[in-house]
Amino acid sequence: MDSTLQSIFAKGFGNYVHGKTLPPHFYKAANQIIKCRTAALGGHIGQCVEGHIDGVWYNSCKHRFCPQCNEIQKERWLEKQKARLLDTPHHHIIFTLPHELEGLWLRNTSVMMNLLFHAVRDTLMRLLDSEPERRFLDALPGFLCAFHSWGRSLPWHPHLHCLITDGGLSRSGHWRQPKGSCFIPVRIVRDVFKGKYLAALKAALAHGELRLPDAHTLQQINNLCNKLGRVKWNVRICERYDHAHGVATYMARYIRGGALKNTQLLKVTEETVTFCYTPHKDKAGKRYDKMTLPISKFIQRYLVHVPEPGVQTVRGYGLYSNAKLAHLNQARNELGQTAVKYPEFLDWGSYMIKINPDWSPPVCKVCGELITYHTSVPRATGPPFAHRVSQGSVLSPGT
Repeated sequence: MDSTLQSIFAKGFGNYVHGKTLPPHFYKAANQIIKCRTAALGGHIGQCVEGHIDGVWYNSCKHRFCPQCNEIQKERWLEKQKARLLDTPHHHIIFTLPHELEGLWLRNTSVMMNLLFHAVRDTLMRLLDSEPERRFLDALPGFLCAFHSWGRSLPWHPHLHCLITDGGLSRSGHWRQPKGSCFIPVRIVRDVFKGKYLAALKAALAHGELRLPDAHTLQQINNLCNKLGRVKWNVRICERYDHAHGVATYMARYIRGGALKNTQLLKVTEETVTFCYTPHKDKAGKRYDKMTLPISKFIQRYLVHVPEPGVQTVRGYGLYSNAKLAHLNQARNELGQTAVKYPEFLDWGSYMIKINPDWSPPVCKVCGELITYHTSVPRATGPPFAHRVSQGSVLSPGT
């Protein structure tokens, strides 16, 4: 059996789900990954103008946690973001939640994620562009936030990557640099973030918006919040980058494709999955560790990171908010850039040429003519026209 995520779910999901009640989006993710690029999702027949059939191509599932069909989606997102980014240095800030909140998070994923995004947004806006502070910038910055819930070996590790401009648009419409040599002191960011998240969490608890973990009372959760208010939270401000493209490319990994690449899978057996990952402390990425898990435990680790449908895991604020396009264009003008112009839709052929300049469209092996889309194949359980579709065959009229 191939070592792919699809093969793992096809092999082990039935046993994993037996006797369990899972969230609906877990079933959807597993089923889509299992069906990806198979006859179950339908497809199309490729054929030249002379009627020679080149083959059948099955549709991708396009689920955002499928590792085998989302590269072009990530590239489309990245092209759009690069068209919007300001030509100014940026900072990369990482906000991490304490592991003690895991039980509450897993019962309330969407609500807790929204609280995290809002706490980060409110923290940065308060320190950079809100009364009465404005002490570090006094201008409207632009920042993109990407949510990431896993560590390198797939444990629960929710954190937010934030790409933020080193400066902002003042109220007078001019570009303003940070006031001091330090963009924002990490100690202040950490304390404000902690206060805002815990305050929002307590308010949600008081209004009954959260489901409590099993065997926990409201008082116990409130006590936990009070305890977390007395410890240091993990916020890291990385070095300043001269441009934002590198961090945006890094963030694109989290848009689609899931928590693990197929290339990380080393061995899949009837009972276990072995995969490799780069240890967090290995900054150069030259050393790999291996982990072997029972197939059911691996599936559990993977599915717990699948976001609920409709939940945005990447959001823009300030100048990078969709509602602030006029302000963004004003800032671009201040920095000597033209107004935002989004790229043309990236089709499959253009994407292939982009990643491989030597790529050329497929041609018929019989007559040399271009292979193009010919006929849709309905969703099925087996190869359509199996007795007639073979390389170099010809369909008679009406078939």
